[in-house]
Order: sequence, then C-alpha cells, then structure tokens
Amino acid sequence: MKKHDTLVKLHDDKYYILASSSYADDRVLTLNYGDTFGIFDRWGDIKQFGTCVQGIYHQGTRFISDMELEINHYRPMLLSSNIKNENEMLSVDLTNPDINEEHNVVIPKGTLHISRSKFLQDGACHELIMLYNYGSDSYELTLEITFDCDFRDIFEVRGMDRKQRGVLQSPFASANDHVVVSYTGLDKIERQTNLHFDPEPTSIKDNKVTYRIKLLPQGGTFSINCTSVFSVYANPVQFEPYFIAYDKIKSGMEKSKELVADIYTDNEQFNNWINRSKNDLISLLVQTPFGSYPYAGVPWYNTVFGRDGTFTALETLWVAPNIAKGVLLYQAARQATKVLPLQDAEPGKILHEIRSGEMAETGEIPFKLYYGSIDTTPLFIVLAGQYLKRTGDLETINKIWENILQALTWIKVYGDMDGDGFVEYQRKAESGLANQGWKDSHDSISHANGDLASFPIALCEVQGYVYDAKIQAAYMAKWLGNTEMAEQLTKEAENLKQRFNEVFWDEQLGTYILALDGDKKPCRVVSSNVGHLLFSGIATPERAVRAAKLLMSDDMFNGWGLRTLSSKAARYNPMSYHNGSVWPHDTAIAAYGMARYGIMEPALRLMQGLFDASLFIELQRLPELFCGFPFRRGEAPTAYPVACSPQAWSVAAVFLLIQACLSISYDGYEKKLCFYKPVLPDYIKEIRISNLRFGNKQFELDLIKYEHDLGIHVIKKPEDWEIVTIK
Repeated sequence: MKKHDTLVKLHDDKYYILASSSYADDRVLTLNYGDTFGIFDRWGDIKQFGTCVQGIYHQGTRFISDMELEINHYRPMLLSSNIKNENEMLSVDLTNPDINEEHNVVIPKGTLHISRSKFLQDGACHELIMLYNYGSDSYELTLEITFDCDFRDIFEVRGMDRKQRGVLQSPFASANDHVVVSYTGLDKIERQTNLHFDPEPTSIKDNKVTYRIKLLPQGGTFSINCTSVFSVYANPVQFEPYFIAYDKIKSGMEKSKELVADIYTDNEQFNNWINRSKNDLISLLVQTPFGSYPYAGVPWYNTVFGRDGTFTALETLWVAPNIAKGVLLYQAARQATKVLPLQDAEPGKILHEIRSGEMAETGEIPFKLYYGSIDTTPLFIVLAGQYLKRTGDLETINKIWENILQALTWIKVYGDMDGDGFVEYQRKAESGLANQGWKDSHDSISHANGDLASFPIALCEVQGYVYDAKIQAAYMAKWLGNTEMAEQLTKEAENLKQRFNEVFWDEQLGTYILALDGDKKPCRVVSSNVGHLLFSGIATPERAVRAAKLLMSDDMFNGWGLRTLSSKAARYNPMSYHNGSVWPHDTAIAAYGMARYGIMEPALRLMQGLFDASLFIELQRLPELFCGFPFRRGEAPTAYPVACSPQAWSVAAVFLLIQACLSISYDGYEKKLCFYKPVLPDYIKEIRISNLRFGNKQFELDLIKYEHDLGIHVIKKPEDWEIVTIK
C-alpha cells in the first residue's frame, strides 16, 4: 500500500474499533469487576444514542442495553456523579426539575434529593436508589425504571456486522418483584438477565417497573434496591441483598490491597497518581484457579490477554510479585500443544487472548482461545526468570519448567520460520491478526516510503525479547542444577546479540530499524520499538546511548511521552492507533530501558512527561493511549476516542517508572535488595516504601533527597536480608 492509500475498508482490518464506537465523547463513567463491566452516563442511566456502547456487559455480552429512571415522566437534573477512589462504586446525586401538572408547578425544582449508588459483582449489578424530601409539603410521585436487554456480543457493539442473530424473548415477570429477559444465541447457549426489586413495585409491565410513592414533608424518604443478575447456560449468579454484597466487595478489596506494596511521597499529586494506579490495577485483577490475573482493560479488552498480562506483571513485579505468579501459572496451563492454523496455535506457544460470548462460541471471531502474537512466548520466559530473581520461588519454576522448555523449543522450531536466527511472524489464517507484535494494527509496520512491510516480519523488539528469554532461561537452568544448559543458552544469547547488532543497526538512522520484511529488507523508520531493545538489554552500551538520544528528539518525544512513530515518518499520524500516538506503557518501558544503561536524565524526563499528563487527565488515570500532538503549555494531551480506561499496562506504568529512577533490583536467592545509583526527580524529595514483601517478610524504607546525596533509611527489614546501595 502506498503512502496515499489511507482509506482502508473494514474487511482489511476487521477487528479495528470503529470511531463510531467511541464512548469517550459521551462523558460516561465505567465500573468493572471480574468478567462484568458497566458503561453509564453521568445520571447513572444507560441510554443508546450516538455511540450506542453504554450498557452492562458480562462475559463478552451486553446483558442490559437500556435502563433509565424518571420521576413523574421527567428526567431528574444532574448535580454530580463520580466513581469512588477505590473504583468500587458509582455515586450519583440528582434532584427534580420543576414538575408541572396542568401548567402548575406541583414540585419546585431542587426539592427532592435522589441518590443512586451502583456497584458490580462478577455477574451482577447492585443499585440503591434513595429519595429524600426537603420540602415543606408531602408529595405523591410516580417513579419509573425502564430497561432493555439486547444481548449483543461485544464485537457487534464494537462495529462488526452480523448476518444473523439468535432469539430474544420478551420480558416476563416471574414474580411481583422479579423480571426475566432471555436470549438463546446461535451458539445454542441461553443467556438471561434477572432483575430483582425491593420493595415490590406497584406494577411491572413489559420493560417498565413503576412505583407509586408518597414522601412526607421535611425528611420523608423512600429507597429501592435494584439488583440485576446475569446468567450463562441459565445458571445465574446467586442473588444477594445490596448491603451483604457490598460488604463482600469491600472485604475482598482490602485483601487485594495487600498484594501491592505501599508507596508514599512528599508530593501529593504524585501520590494521587500512585493511589489511582494501584486502585485501578486491583480493580482489573481477576481471581483464577491459578491466582490473580490482570484483565487488559475496560471496555474492549476486559479479558485475559497474554502480552498485556505479562507486561503488567513485569511492570509491577517489584511491588506485587504474586501477580506474576498468577500470570505464569495461568499461561502455562493454556500453552498450545497442537498446530491449529485457525487459532495460530503451535506447540509451546503462549496465548494471545481468550474471549467468551456468542461470536467466539460460534467461531465468527477466532479469539475463543487465540495464539496470534509473536512476543508472548519469549516474554513468558522473561517473566519466569525475573520472577525467580524477585522471589527465589524455585517451587513455582519447577512446576512450569517443562512449559519453559516447550516455549524455548517453539522459539527455535516455529518462531524462526526460515532458520535465519531471527523470530518472525505470519498469520496462518485470514481470520487471524495480520500484525502480531504489540503494535498489531494492520498498518503499523512500514518502510521509509510508507509502503507496508511484506510478510513474514521480524520485529526488532521481538529479537530483544528472545535474547532476554535465553538469558533468563540460563539463570533458571543454573538454579535447577543444569549448568550445561545454562552455558549453552548464554552462548546462544550472546550470538543472537552480536548478529542482531550487525543486521538491525542502521548507522545512517543512528538507531535500530523497526523490522525486517519478508524479503529481509530493513524497515528504516524511527519508532518507539527501540525503547524495548533497551528494556531487554540486547543493545550495545554505545548504541543504547545513541538510540536514547534519538528517542528524546522532538520528532519522537512530544512532551508527554514517546510517539510510537517518528513525526518525520511517511505514515505518521498523531491520531492513529500505532503510527504516532503515545502509549504510557511503551514510554515507561523505554524509561526503564534507559535507566538500565545508566541514561538517567532522559528516563526522568519521560517519567515527568507521563506525570504531567496524568495531572490533566480525569482521575489521574493514564488511558491505554492518547494522541501524539506536540505538547501545548497549559493544555491536556489530546484524547484518543476509543482508548480503554482503565488499562492494566498503562496504570502499571508508574510502578516501573519508580523502579527505573531508583534503579531497584533484587536477588531472592542471595537475599539482597539493591539500589544502583538511585535518583529522585526534582518534584519528589522523599519517598517511603512499605509492605514490600519478600515471601512472608517485609521491608519498609525511606529515601530522602539531600543537597548532594540520596539517603536510604531502613525502618524495617528481614534479618537475613541485605540492602546494597551503590551511589
């Protein structure tokens, strides 16, 4: 495709999220819990207009597509609405407009207070509606709740057309306080929405619930509990009353907080960023039979993704190692064992994503269990090695050692498709993803003139991951007593590093190329992928310095973070998904990579850029990505319309950035916690780290910046551990 061929038909990139599916411009609020998430308007309603994405979704299906509250046929007036700090509840304050009957105002504006409190469980939505009369008269009201359930697959909502759907039944009242709506899909699975109301409504008719209410003057109140329960295979989640369910949610959240170390600084705004990120991360953690796994992001990726889960675990490894354990055990259990072209599966390969929902069950999309990513397999090995260093947990590594060996075999047998020593990708079926690196949009890999690269493609960062995978596998083999294997893997890693630097370095560009195409022609464009090379350690020290300098040039660093593609490139577009946008996780990975090579000033600048961006973004929640327009003083970064928020590897970025500036490393076997020339940015003078767990033992530390030094004060540490500081 030439530079001017910018209009791409939907079938060329069928999984692209249409701009018409954006929800950002509708000023919505989102809640998420496990396999369930909700997109609500500011009133707490669900309304289908414009973008048509509001609703409550469960296991890849929209179970409620409309739910609106009215009083005497008037929509209440909005006072305020917000998501609570810990992401557990949507709180809405409303009041009445002037309510007229026969041209007379019967209830003056602002007389009634209407509060709505919503929270989710996995498979249920609970709402408490409370009315309070501040007027001096008593009032008789009609409160109506209308609802609809379209049971659309999330890929339909995202913009994919379907020629046929299943059978939707009309709502029926199975009791005076209970309504059921059922849908039987083309997959022959029955899905149900069960709505429970307490107290019993005055009437239930079709899709409308009505209450006749009398509010006494000066303090008259009335409350309604509305619980929506979602079921698949007609197997509903057990109904629980509002307050019992909420107590369970809060208790679970308190326990989850213990998974992540506490970080506190003397900068209140930075603390807000950390706390928001921690709460978002916890909200995305789902308990599986193997431990905690971070779902990728709300709304479009509220499920297991291999790459996202692994990077999130790497970003948070130093503060929350149990996340890594859950990710490793889950991915090992789902490792491919057969060649399945429709799933892009090959023996030893680690999954890309898992989807539920009607379209996944029928095979209309290939993602029920899909393996089409080139990097999750080496990253699985990288995470395993880093986890062992962090924890010394040889028992877990022993459990998955056979999976690690199979992953190494996949790299050699299937990953290196043509035997040239580099790992490349090409999808096996037309239904799969064309590009299979982290930049997986159809036009993300191109040449200097804008032509798209031919397949198979060898991405630069994937070679870095493979290099690091061999280093980490050698480390694990050593501790397992296999010295010969450790030496062989180390030798293979060094050979790969040497050859990579011979082939992928471009002296004229002054950095590494993006990729090799199917004809082994270099894609000579400057991209953020190079930051991942520093993260993996495959760059030579001299070239790392030169690459970092180029990453910080005006065409790559826009003031907030790194553009995915240089603004000088032929395909640059700051509003694109992967050709000029800024991704927080990508920027944090580059910052960590720079710190790894001792290039601290640029690393701190990237940290400051993302911190500054967070100050302009609602809730200080860094989204999946934002547009790559240049920094404009006093203005926020330009939002990308369909970005997920919260997104796991974006909210985890702050933890990797802190690790980078403090140069924290660890050795679970030698029992050493190390700080190598740590620094703090100008806007932080003191940082306290507590609940930093190593097994059942804890560290608590203060790092304080003095005029010419950074002091580390140990408040608590295990007796058998050593703190090593190199200044």
